[in-house]
Order: sequence, then structure tokens, then C-alpha cells
Amino acid sequence: MSEDSGVNRGMPSTHHGGNERARDLATDLAELARSLQQEPDSDAILGGFVHAALELIPGVDEASVSVVLGRKDVGSRAPSGGLPERIDALQMETGEGPCLEAAYEHRTVRVPDMAIEKRWPLFARRATEAGARGMLSIQLWVKGDNLGALNLYSYRANAFTDESENVGLLVASHAAVAFAEAEKARQLHAAVDSRDVIGQAKGILMERHKITGEQAFIVLSMASQRTHLKLWDVADHLISSGELPGRPTAR
Repeated sequence: MSEDSGVNRGMPSTHHGGNERARDLATDLAELARSLQQEPDSDAILGGFVHAALELIPGVDEASVSVVLGRKDVGSRAPSGGLPERIDALQMETGEGPCLEAAYEHRTVRVPDMAIEKRWPLFARRATEAGARGMLSIQLWVKGDNLGALNLYSYRANAFTDESENVGLLVASHAAVAFAEAEKARQLHAAVDSRDVIGQAKGILMERHKITGEQAFIVLSMASQRTHLKLWDVADHLISSGELPGRPTAR
């Protein structure tokens, strides 16, 4: 599956036209996305959209963002309560469920009544026992083998309607864009920090051994290979201890 920031996701599980209320929400959600993009923490961004889902999407009692790492490990981020965490744990245990299908198959998945759901028999039975009668899952993003879906839960059957899907798709679209922008900013900051640390370590070696920057980088790289540590960890160790890792400290 190709990398997708979440802007181009699948259609609703039943094809239907939009409605005026859903269109009116787009402006409010765009403003919410812009404000949450200023948050330094991606969990805060997802938490803001989970709150928006609870407030804006008809039929929702609980919500969360499920993250699937390596296409197998399912975890809840920004859950509104204990139910989303329990359901995500059940999906990982059983290897089936609407979140996994939404994330893998690039689509929206609606479960009207979990008690009579036939697509995932084991998961449906245990999810019903846990208290989830209705569920709506919408894919958020795909990046390699890491996937994300907005999960919406209801304590009663048949709570989710076509309007729920329309509004849910709007919330998910804005959440995906905001989260993608936040992740880009985080990765940029991490890259700058890494470059600074490696630059400081090179400077130490250049001053200490009177070598060039290229030679200092080779020394760091060789230490990285010898110790099986990342280059950043080697540089950080040199800065904090004054010695390359794997070498005895001078007495």
C-alpha cells in the first residue's frame, strides 16, 4: 500500500450525498486543525480531534485513534475512556476487527450492531461483552507498515447513521492533515537536533586530534559500526563523557 497522508481515503461504507450540516462543519474543523497544528505534541493534536469527534459526530459515546505498527501491534492514542483501549486490545488479540479493516483496506467500516455482526465473529462477541454495541472506523493515514484509524464507539445499537459517516469523514480528514504536519515538524526538529549533536562531536575530535571534519566523521562512523550504536548515540556519548563508546575512560 502506498504512503498516504490521509487526504485521499476511501469512500463511506454506503455511498450517499453530503448534507448541509456536514458542509457547515468544514469551516469549524479547518479552524480547529489550524489551532491544533500549533501544539508541540502529536498526542495533543489527536486528543483535540477525539474531543471534536465526541462533540460533533452523531451517535458517538467514546472515541480514540488506533495506531497499527508493523501491521500487527494495535494501540490506542488519545482514548476518551477505557472502552477504546479494551477494544484495541481485543483487535490485537484476535487479529480482526473494524479498525484493522479500515486501516488495511483504505475504507470506512460501520458496525450497526456488534451483537449480530458476522464479519469478525470472535472479535464481535468479545467486543459486545465489553460494551461496544456500535462502531465506526475511518482510516486516517498509511505510512509504510504503520497505519492509523479514527475509531468511534456507541453503547447502543444502530446509533451510527449516514450523517455520522459524513461528519466522521470531515473530522478524520482534518485530523489526518494536522497530524501529518505535526509529524513533519517533529521530524525536522529531530533532524536539526541530530545534526547539531554530531557537529559538536566532530568539533571535539577535530580539536583533540587536529583532524579534518571529514576525518572526524569517519572516526564517529567507525565507532558506530564497532559498538552497533546509532551515530547520534556515539556522538552524544562523546559529548557527555569525553570518550568514544567502547573505549576505556582515561584515568
